[in-house]
This record gives sequence, structure tokens and C-alpha cells, in this order.
Amino acid sequence: MIEKKNIFIVIGSASDNSTNRKLIENFVHLTEDKLNCIIYNDLKALPHFDPKLSSQNPPKEVLEFREKIKNADAILICTPEYIFSIPSGLKNAIEWCISTTVFTDKPLGIITASASGQKAHEELQLIMKTAMAKFTKDTILLIQGIKGKINKEGQIIDSKMTEDLKIFANQFNILLTSVS
Repeated sequence: MIEKKNIFIVIGSASDNSTNRKLIENFVHLTEDKLNCIIYNDLKALPHFDPKLSSQNPPKEVLEFREKIKNADAILICTPEYIFSIPSGLKNAIEWCISTTVFTDKPLGIITASASGQKAHEELQLIMKTAMAKFTKDTILLIQGIKGKINKEGQIIDSKMTEDLKIFANQFNILLTSVS
């Protein structure tokens, strides 16, 4: 039996009941036979980025966050778009990691799920390319109009989105097995 890969999933939304969280719950269910998913939904716990502390004396919460990234086989970031950008909490978390190599060659999946999401999707790809994470056009997914595609109970009610998520999960798994 093949050992499950450990995936560290970062939810970019600041909302406790976000559609991004519901989407990730669907992803976890879809991949539970192949992946061991650890969900991080607490970006608010990280202090404001301070370049001086980042390399010299990072706060405990930052060290723990970096360690989770370092120990994961891959990272999945699922985020909405806030005012044509990624949420500030997600940007803050990534900034705490830039002075390290935790993202270097780390397999990465990106899901941007929002009303539009195009600008945040592009921005996050540029940031993660700069951080030297490893992703492909097949391990990124833009879901526009997310609120009309998941109901209040968290069930996906859009058949195309269901299919897109399955294809994404399969491609993400292919990326993981190719770097093992």
C-alpha cells in the first residue's frame, strides 16, 4: 500500500464560515484515500510581518507555520479575492516565509474561489513563482462565482465545478507522485 502524502492546506479567507473552507472540505473528502490533509485556517494568529524579526527572531507562531510547510509533502492554498488581490492575512503569512527556503521546490496547488478571482489568481501565482514553489498550469484552479456553486451545507451544486475539482485533485496528485 502506498503511503499517503501529507498536504498542508492554507485557507486564505478571513471568514470563519467561508466558501473556500467548504470547498476544501470537499477536496479533503475527494482525496481522503490518497492524501492526509492538514487544514490551516488561522492566518489571524500570525503577527504582522516584520522584516527584522523574520530572519533574526521570528515569533513562535511563525516558526510553527514555517515548520508545517517544511514538513509537508505539498502545499495547497485556497483563497478568495479581496479587492482584486489576495487577502492581507495570506500575504502576511507568505511574507513571513520569504526569508526562508520552505517554499523552494515544494509542490503547490492553488485554488482561487471568489466572485471573479482573476487578479488574485494571477497575483498568487506570481508570488509563489517568486518563492520558487513548484506548480503547473494543471495544479491551479480558478473558480469564479463560487457562492452560487456551493450551498449553505457545503455541498457543491455545480456539476462543472465538481468535475473541475476532480481533475484538479488528480493533477495535484500526479505532481506529488512525480516529485517523490
